[in-house]
Amino acid sequence: MANEIDIKTVDEIAHLARLEFAAEGKAGIMTDMNRMLAFVEKLNELNTDAVEPLIYMTDERNVLREDEPESTVSQKDALKNAPKKDSDYFKAPKVISQNR
Repeated sequence: MANEIDIKTVDEIAHLARLEFAAEGKAGIMTDMNRMLAFVEKLNELNTDAVEPLIYMTDERNVLREDEPESTVSQKDALKNAPKKDSDYFKAPKVISQNR
């Protein structure tokens, strides 16, 4: 394997990720990271010369309908069951306050 993860590298990655590990946990993390690198290195053994890059996971395309505007609910019907309303609008409690 070209790159081996050591405790110093684990410390540097932990610092960059703003993580803290106990001393006994670092050995386990180092082992796991080395196993991940070994797995990725194993992928380098595959011949991918005739393989095209994967852009989409499937060849399916999203079929969309035409967007046709239609009136489904009138303003009067929408306001009919509102707990608080004005002549044309829903009334809602104020949720933004100014603190100065």
